[in-house]
Amino acid sequence: MQWLKSPKISEIQKYVECYWFLEKKETNGPFQTPKLNPDPSGHLMISPETQPYSYTLGEHEFLGKGCHWIFPHLNTFQLDHSNPFVYIGIKFRVGALYAIEIPGLVHPQLNEIASTLVIENSHATQIIDLARTRPDDCVDRLDSLLSPWLIGIQQDKHCLLTNRALQVLNDIDISKIGESIHCSQRTLERSFRKVTGFTMKQCKVMNKLEAMLEQIYKLDGSEINWAEIALEFGFSDQPHLIRHLREQIGLTPKVYSEERGLTIDAYGGIESF
Repeated sequence: MQWLKSPKISEIQKYVECYWFLEKKETNGPFQTPKLNPDPSGHLMISPETQPYSYTLGEHEFLGKGCHWIFPHLNTFQLDHSNPFVYIGIKFRVGALYAIEIPGLVHPQLNEIASTLVIENSHATQIIDLARTRPDDCVDRLDSLLSPWLIGIQQDKHCLLTNRALQVLNDIDISKIGESIHCSQRTLERSFRKVTGFTMKQCKVMNKLEAMLEQIYKLDGSEINWAEIALEFGFSDQPHLIRHLREQIGLTPKVYSEERGLTIDAYGGIESF
């Protein structure tokens, strides 16, 4: 079972892109250890207090139980989804965690998974029950939960500059963004990194990767024309695309088309966690 919905309160929509729900009940089947591709957004994961989680990044393994944060990450995590699980995800907009005052949260934290006590275990159980049976009521409950954090936030100058840059990041050349929003490029780059933890180039690369993977997901392996994909997404040639995918997800296009082992392949419309 799964769903994805937007917050209903406009003030919360400024900081939260979506809420999503995903439950896996079986223990067998493919995609026991899917990969989580790089993501400039942070996610708050709501799950039962006894449910374990496991994320592997190189030789580093993040283990724990219950609710936790997935902070923005440049690297690909390996997940252990061999056992049944249930999650509600709160996907924050890029840079949102910088502006939000959450106890114990240091801004920004990158490439990290961290347990959280932000949500009481009894509340998490109630929210999960709503997600299973009454998704719209679950959205209302999540809006209510986040309101004390998100309504009435005063954004500083770094947030305001970064938000303006994010609006045009995918549409124009990075070197021209400062000029387009009437700011020096150097000042903009400093503010953007301060708020998001990334350079604008890194963020744009992750956005392009997500869009490309979403398109590839809709195609069967035999339908994928990598030369056409390279052209459509602005790569100079197919070897450039091959290098890019190897750097971003650790796989060549050929291996990826055979394995299809990312979270988007496993769970479809759920947006990359």
